Amino acid sequence: MAETVTQHPALTMPASAGADLLRVQGLSLAMPGADGPVTVVQELDLAVRAGETVALVGESGSGKSVTALAITRLLDDTGGRITAGRIDFTTRDGARLDLVALDDAAMRRLRGAEIGMVFQEPMTSLNPVMRVDEQIAEAIRLHRGMDDAAALAEAKRLLDRVRVADAPRQLQRFPFELSGGMRQRVMIALAISCRPRLLIADEPTTALDVTVQAQVLRLLRELQAEYGMGLLFITHDMGVVAEIADRVAVLQRGRCVEQNETAALFAAPSHAYTRMLLDAVPMLGALADEALPRSFAKDSLPQDTVTPGAAPVLEVRGIATRFPVRRGLRLRGRVHAVEQVSFAVRPGETLGLVGESGCGKSTTGRSIVRLELPDEGQVLLEGTDISRPSGADLARLHREIQVVFQDPYAALNPRLTLGYSIAEPIRTHGLAKGDAIEARVRSLLADVGLPAEFAQRYPHELSGGQRQRVCIARALASEPKLIIADEAVAALDVSIRAQVVNLLMDLQRRHRLAMLFISHDMAVVERVSHRVAVMYLGQIVEIGPRQAVMQTPQHAYTQRLLAAVPIPDPARRRALPPVAEGEVPSPMRRLEDAPIVAPLVRVGPDHFVARHSVGGLY
Repeated sequence: MAETVTQHPALTMPASAGADLLRVQGLSLAMPGADGPVTVVQELDLAVRAGETVALVGESGSGKSVTALAITRLLDDTGGRITAGRIDFTTRDGARLDLVALDDAAMRRLRGAEIGMVFQEPMTSLNPVMRVDEQIAEAIRLHRGMDDAAALAEAKRLLDRVRVADAPRQLQRFPFELSGGMRQRVMIALAISCRPRLLIADEPTTALDVTVQAQVLRLLRELQAEYGMGLLFITHDMGVVAEIADRVAVLQRGRCVEQNETAALFAAPSHAYTRMLLDAVPMLGALADEALPRSFAKDSLPQDTVTPGAAPVLEVRGIATRFPVRRGLRLRGRVHAVEQVSFAVRPGETLGLVGESGCGKSTTGRSIVRLELPDEGQVLLEGTDISRPSGADLARLHREIQVVFQDPYAALNPRLTLGYSIAEPIRTHGLAKGDAIEARVRSLLADVGLPAEFAQRYPHELSGGQRQRVCIARALASEPKLIIADEAVAALDVSIRAQVVNLLMDLQRRHRLAMLFISHDMAVVERVSHRVAVMYLGQIVEIGPRQAVMQTPQHAYTQRLLAAVPIPDPARRRALPPVAEGEVPSPMRRLEDAPIVAPLVRVGPDHFVARHSVGGLY
């Protein structure tokens, strides 16, 4: 396709020509490819009215983000091109502009002042060497003509408005000194600093914990109502769409396959792709009346894989993992990442370990396999203490406990074929020799639903979901007793996530695998878990059967997590929950300030809650 833009004779038209704040007509986009330009969006029509939220949804590669870049004309800086169509935008003074035909200088005047944008990863959007106050004040000075003192005062007001605690101190910080949720709030403050008419939010909550996500969604709603902004909300999370959107446009491979009012689309999706997206969304409470987990597969059976009375595969007894904090050579404090954590996992059982970022979930998993060295406690593998393993115990640990990490690309060696990576544990543990190794690799690829020829490929030749399947095949290669899945589906699209969850549960049924499923996604945890443990600041505050923890949570923190989960059903849309502002406190403490570990008390069959929570809030 040629890279010339279809031109329109008039750059402006009267605002009365259309009531839409933004109208995209026949938009086609191309990106450079090895054999020439590749069309990534085809003939897209889209409209956003003032005060309206339109969700643009689809999986990775569907064209959502490049559409946002085209509207702001930032696509020009990526090598992409607008090859056809027009983008009409009504400015604050009533002029109606075709953004496709504007020059760079005119677009720079519009960005920030009229069109704001919140990106998915604020750390890549904020200047790492400028303090927060300087970044917000710069935009205010440029677009609103304020002097330095007035711009800084407005920057503080904006941080207060987006509920950044202790705004004067946070203004003096650099982006890397802030948490993910705080950085996203700063990004929102920057985006609204000039009170834009249109705000484009590109996956603004994807990397955030569920409670922080609820806070950000509520904040966007309030700001939209206050400023009358149109909001184009880009996401793949249908739960978020149900909570916030007035209308939905569904993209598949660059084409808009369906547009409708949110309630109508969820109630009766007309396109097969939309139905697939909705079917793959886990809905918290879907298994409220069932004691056992079920996969996403249609006609799936209850996951009755736990042998009653079986001895645990894994026992964790009072482990504590702490990290020193030094200033120069002096020890100033410790990060109490894990404190006195105890649990057990039986054959065929999945224990879901949940909590927000920084609660100690991943450190717990890493401590079990000695990727981090615990300071205290014991880890028992089928009754054998492997806390201080000898050579033979260490080899057994590495064989019988395997980890599936969040990022499959980082977990695979890019220079090795997939077959070699899968075969490595087989060779290391002497499980097969010669041609039997190749046969075992083919069998493992088949187990995870991949063709045998994938053994000759490299990681970059596969999609994210396919790479995660390869990581699961490699984990199975050593014939483990326990798999630790550390946010193993967090980075996957909703349909691929459902496929990988189904695969893990099928493998558990066939091999009676025990699984420690670490996640912050409560709806997925409900699907896969027999029992659930909730972590807060390095401690388990509630643990018990999945049905009991999810349906009758006893700890205030568990209640907070569950209340913040978006419901993928517009008919059940409610005011976003009044979650506590701010985020989980830091686990770093002074040397003399050791944390108090609250004992767990029994509140039901196999259901235990931290003592400080019983009868009141945490």
